[in-house]
Amino acid sequence: MDPFSSRQPTKHLPSVPAAPQTFQVKVVRSPSETLALKNVLVVSSRDFHPSIRYAIVEDQFVFTIKAEESLPPRQIGASQAHRRWASLSVGQEVSIAPYDPSLESPNIYLGRLDLEVSFSRKTTEIKEHFDTEEMSKRFYEAFNNQIFSTNQQVVFDFHGINLQVVVKGLYVVDLAELQKGLIGTEHANYQGPRATTRGILMQQTTIHWLKASDSSIRLKGPSSKVTTAILQPDFKFEDMGIGGLDIEFSAIFRRAFASRIFPPSLVEKIGIQHVKGILLFGPPGTGKTLMARQIGKMLNAREPKIVSGPEILNKYVGQSEENVRKLFADAEKEYKEKGDDSDLHIIIFDEIDAICKQRGGRSDSTGVGDSVVNQLLSKMDGVEQLNNILIIGMTNRLDLIDEALLRPGRLEVHMEIGLPDEHGRLQILKIHTTKMKDHDLMDSDVDLDELASLTKNFSGAEITGLVKSASSFAFNRHVKVGTVAGVASDLDNMKINREDFLCALDEVHPAFGVNDEELQQCVQNQIIQFANNVERILSDGQLFIEQVRKSSRTPLVSVLLHGPPGSGKTALAATMAMSSEFPFIKLISPESMVGYAEVSKISMINKVFNDSYKSPLSVIVIDNIERILDWVPIGPRFSNSILQTLLVLLKKRPPKDRRLLILATTNEKSVLDDMNMSDCFNSDIYVPNITELSSVDIVLKELTLFNDEERNRALNALKQGGVELRIGIKKLLTIIEMSRQDVDKVEKFVGTILSMTPHKVETNSLYIPDKLDMPDTALYKFE
Repeated sequence: MDPFSSRQPTKHLPSVPAAPQTFQVKVVRSPSETLALKNVLVVSSRDFHPSIRYAIVEDQFVFTIKAEESLPPRQIGASQAHRRWASLSVGQEVSIAPYDPSLESPNIYLGRLDLEVSFSRKTTEIKEHFDTEEMSKRFYEAFNNQIFSTNQQVVFDFHGINLQVVVKGLYVVDLAELQKGLIGTEHANYQGPRATTRGILMQQTTIHWLKASDSSIRLKGPSSKVTTAILQPDFKFEDMGIGGLDIEFSAIFRRAFASRIFPPSLVEKIGIQHVKGILLFGPPGTGKTLMARQIGKMLNAREPKIVSGPEILNKYVGQSEENVRKLFADAEKEYKEKGDDSDLHIIIFDEIDAICKQRGGRSDSTGVGDSVVNQLLSKMDGVEQLNNILIIGMTNRLDLIDEALLRPGRLEVHMEIGLPDEHGRLQILKIHTTKMKDHDLMDSDVDLDELASLTKNFSGAEITGLVKSASSFAFNRHVKVGTVAGVASDLDNMKINREDFLCALDEVHPAFGVNDEELQQCVQNQIIQFANNVERILSDGQLFIEQVRKSSRTPLVSVLLHGPPGSGKTALAATMAMSSEFPFIKLISPESMVGYAEVSKISMINKVFNDSYKSPLSVIVIDNIERILDWVPIGPRFSNSILQTLLVLLKKRPPKDRRLLILATTNEKSVLDDMNMSDCFNSDIYVPNITELSSVDIVLKELTLFNDEERNRALNALKQGGVELRIGIKKLLTIIEMSRQDVDKVEKFVGTILSMTPHKVETNSLYIPDKLDMPDTALYKFE
């Protein structure tokens, strides 16, 4: 039977005479210990009529009151618990007025009350268990029809033992549902108790008892009424300066904390062990360490022990292992004394990869690193198991962690703290601009939604840097002219506006973003539409981009652009990459690897691919792939290790919900065919040289080398010369710019072209098509 079905609560408050105006009273101690234990605020009967049940102090704290003739007028007697909760001091003058809870809401009676209980004296040690059913009965008898508020403190006398009770949750019941008989989960229209900030206790209220995390009290009773308060009920990540991690924290709570809020007896019946370890990994600056610093604020547990990985190491033999044992000493001692009733001990390792690298993989002869890993493994899941510990490790390099640490029973929950999405970036921006907005220092033209969309692939730390950079522009506007450190007189008018943030975006670039300078160097000028095939090639490139963006069947698309040297392959690939507007675009080129050893090249290539997997949409441009392979025709010679690395990475599918477009260029496709690398690409595009005089004519018009008469004369001379035109765009642009410096530009231009024999123009006969009607490539201005 539902507890609400048998009795009906009092439907009306006692009649109250005309309430006096709010007046000032002096705070004194409660007249007697008996009255203090009744949780009533003692008032003078000459100030309040005995029929008035409730009063509000300082327009914020509501008390159940009791009028006493012995108390002088204009005084209130508050117990120590009352004074602590309402921040009152003896002798303080405060305002007080009668309070009618029904004026705020018709639903004022509590359906459920969550109470956190501990001993009033922290040193009290009682090994017997307290029956929560009996506690609830005594609580009803002592405080029925009293009003309670969130976080209110009450001293509760239970069998001669003073217990400290803190209100953690209040839920009112709808009287209309109660009168209609809709109370109970079997009724489809029953909405359940609603959370509130204050309400009145009645006999039908269900009381849930929560053991305070720092108390030695032991509770027993029905599983539904005995829980452990692990989390603060009102905490928010935003209030602690953490944004964009709601989903991650929900998963952490479900896997690591959910089982700990239930009674140990229930967990034992299920036959499971609590999660002992969480490993947070992800790119730098995404909030892993910040979460560690703030985690103590969200837990009703002992203060977490936060230690950086390198701090464990010590120069003395055996001291590093001793440092690990010291971290677990308190948890071991309490677990031996209290067993499953002991508090949760949290140990947080920042940069855990510094001490937990793969065993056997170190080059030193001391073996300290391996022994530290062994010591940590034995403490987490050794012969003497501890069920009151939670280890939280953080690292940027999951691949370096010893595999034994990652199995269930140790750091079994692996949570990736990735780059925030647009909603997460908006949360982070709100956190870092809250103060400037509250103090009216942010202009109204700043649109945080716009900034969130512009900061693709920004980490939390980079967004913090963006706000700092924007602030620096605002500061700079108010530096006194002609000085370096002088402040202008109009400082009161300083505001950070939209333009400051846009300027900051030019300064602060995401580590996992787009390097515009590298790509712009590949394409310094616009594309010249000299033939129909230009639009076709770029259109095909756009189709590949849309395929990666939208297709669920092909998260990985790779394209090889091949052709003779100087035909514009790199510029074409860079143009495709920039037109995609993907948040992550990286260029791998031989220029960035000059002087690198083979191992360093492999490491760099692998890092670029791993970084791309952290972004939802990515483009990787691999330029001049045969040069990266160290291929030379004399010998021939190439790096097999780099070849094998690329063969694997070109076919490796990105993780779930990640998409990757690979654009590669080469002058030696036949070599890639021999290496079986061509088969790794989904598609290839041939980029030939220029073979038509009409294309040369369009380029000359675009670059304005000649006037119309000179251009016609130059084209006629080339036609009469009978040169078989096959020239790369880079070579043509070089000739044009060289001719521009000569006095007779036409003679220099025509003479240079005619002096080039067909052999010189072709450069590499492997790439000359059999048919002269092979479509020309797109034409680009000279870099």
